[in-house]
Amino acid sequence: MSNQLQNTSSVNTVGVWNFQDARNSSPVHTADLQPLTVSPWDIALCVTGTLISCENAIVIAILFYTPTLRAPMFVLIGSLAFADLLAGLGLILNFIFIYMFDTEFVTLVSVGLLIAAFSASILNILAITVDRYLSLYNALTYNTERTVTFTYVMVVFIWLVCITLGLLPVLGWNCLQDEAHCSICRPVTKNNAVVLAVTFLLVFALMMQLYLQICKIAFRHAQQIAVQHQFMAISTTKGVSTLSAILCTFAACWMPFAMYSIVADSRYPMIYTYATVLPATCNSVINPIIYAFRNPDIQKSLWLACCGCVPANFSQRPRTSSDV
Repeated sequence: MSNQLQNTSSVNTVGVWNFQDARNSSPVHTADLQPLTVSPWDIALCVTGTLISCENAIVIAILFYTPTLRAPMFVLIGSLAFADLLAGLGLILNFIFIYMFDTEFVTLVSVGLLIAAFSASILNILAITVDRYLSLYNALTYNTERTVTFTYVMVVFIWLVCITLGLLPVLGWNCLQDEAHCSICRPVTKNNAVVLAVTFLLVFALMMQLYLQICKIAFRHAQQIAVQHQFMAISTTKGVSTLSAILCTFAACWMPFAMYSIVADSRYPMIYTYATVLPATCNSVINPIIYAFRNPDIQKSLWLACCGCVPANFSQRPRTSSDV
């Protein structure tokens, strides 16, 4: 896409800077310059990427500078925040590359970064779901060295898989030489897009099953604690509502894009692709709110970092295994 700017002055010639030769080229007539057309959808994605980057940078900073936030749960939240941070930066870089450095290699690197980042985001959400399930199913043995080791192994495995997925377009798994096999997200091939979409559907199905088990265990715990029955019933009901909201949000953001990736290809109108990609990226805007900023320990650290104190009405109730 052209990156030449429209000149509205009355001057007939201007000097054009040649980025490749790092010198001024000969003067050209302004009538030969074409206006730079920027898609509002690309602007929206860039703004979304900026918001994603800012939110998740805050989460990572809080986790990094707070020594008490080192439990397995916070390791997974940090991994999710890092994945979403990369996704946000990827959206910003993709915008810059499209309008300034539109080359095949840059396109492959940009798309590879986005694939790796968003794949890591989805798999980290699944890992957090698994962690929540284990914290209830094995409540007595959850806070052990074995759990910590399992968490780090899970995080390393997730990132190895996602980095591999991100490298595939750069290593030749792309459709730059065969446009007929392109998916809705060029240069990803149609087959690769279908595999990623089906994998997402499997991840979502597994999350639904795990959250169903979490709800069953939480209700059973609430019934077993007779002394705190009323309190636990209220807490559990609130937790189930929260889980429902998490699943609905995740599905609303990613399901349209996943389904569209399966049925459509590069011949379909781009507006449909943008209309499904934008909600998917918004999931990375919502993730810090759901998984980080709602956490009492992170809230406390955020209050201390911003104000140097904790509000008097801040809840000090310890979290239990029934708090889902």
